[in-house]
Amino acid sequence: MRTVELGPGVMCVELHGELDFAHAYDFDRDLQAVETDDVKTIVVDLRDVTFMDSAGVARLIAGHRRADRAGRRFAVVRGSRVVERLLRLTALDQQLEMIAEPQVVLAG
Repeated sequence: MRTVELGPGVMCVELHGELDFAHAYDFDRDLQAVETDDVKTIVVDLRDVTFMDSAGVARLIAGHRRADRAGRRFAVVRGSRVVERLLRLTALDQQLEMIAEPQVVLAG
């Protein structure tokens, strides 16, 4: 995982490899670390995620809920076919703001 500042108040959490039970809570901890008052937009980049299970899905939902409560924008960069399929099956692709690349959030 890597965190990148895309612009003022815009943070991107880039994930790599598997977002499964073994890694989901590390992701959640890293995500919570960027959830500060000065951050108005969080982007979760799934492009390099090769596998995601229900623990990863649950942590995405938790991050989205925290962002919603804080009035923060929460966007997810589309991932591999495997990840996209899981997001479709769980209807998360309808609940989350799905974008093609992190810089999209800077346009509006």
